[in-house]
Amino acid sequence: MKTDNADSKGCIFNIQRYSLHDGPGIRTVVFLKGCPLRCRWCSNPESQQTEPELAYHRSKCIGAGQCNLCKHACRYGAIRPAAFGKVNVSRTKCRQCFACAGVCPAAALSAFGRKLQVSELMNLVEADSAFYLRSGGGLTLSGGEPLLQADFVLAMIREAGCRRIPVTIETCGFYDWATLQKAAAQLKSIIYDIKCLNSERHLAHTGVDNKLILANFIRLRDTFPRLEILARTPVIPGFNDSVEEIRAIRDFVQAANVRYELLPYHRLGRQKYELLGRTYCMGDKALDEERFKHLQTLLAERD
Repeated sequence: MKTDNADSKGCIFNIQRYSLHDGPGIRTVVFLKGCPLRCRWCSNPESQQTEPELAYHRSKCIGAGQCNLCKHACRYGAIRPAAFGKVNVSRTKCRQCFACAGVCPAAALSAFGRKLQVSELMNLVEADSAFYLRSGGGLTLSGGEPLLQADFVLAMIREAGCRRIPVTIETCGFYDWATLQKAAAQLKSIIYDIKCLNSERHLAHTGVDNKLILANFIRLRDTFPRLEILARTPVIPGFNDSVEEIRAIRDFVQAANVRYELLPYHRLGRQKYELLGRTYCMGDKALDEERFKHLQTLLAERD
């Protein structure tokens, strides 16, 4: 059965099947583009912009001397020869037309992101419906911040409901209450990120303060007491990896009577910054494993 909005389109950048860490049971995770935050440690920088973006894999490039097809295809002068026979992409001149990606024989130039209709995406998700039924799993909408594509997400939730596929949203909480409320009213579970309780530090490291995020969290709990909420905190070195910070978040979350877990910082998305012509702000910082283990023990404490 198709809903009235089954032909609306949204922009996604990845589909991950058979996930066990983004909601109950076996799940398909759809990653949507667009995010209002600019977290310094973001492992999915390709999620931040709402539209598809050009990625340049320098190691795959055949070289301007051997190929040069991308330069001839670009109408905006964004591609120029560079050192060692490679090319450079001017991000200021690039208009994301992807003509260069269309002619690149080595796939050194490609697009992060593609647009799909709700019905197209749900057909892909429904292919694994047998796993959802057996495990209590379903579809998880992640990002980025999925609610930046609110109309598309709400249409996805309705279409999934018609196909009897449970939906979970992973949200940063930085969105207007009316939209969050519409989504939550149709969900059985939600994953909610709480990164820091200090508003100034949150602003410095994510680009926004946390007042709306924390207010929405409390309002969500009060308005939907039967909604299963999992609160998560990514533990980031130099930002929130102190006992005081994690204990404060733990107490805030436990007061709302929801589940809580910590996620360890990693640098797996670092290469993507280079592909997008950006700088990775965290440098070589690493999370101390023993510290993370100690912080995990705080979750079981009761003060």
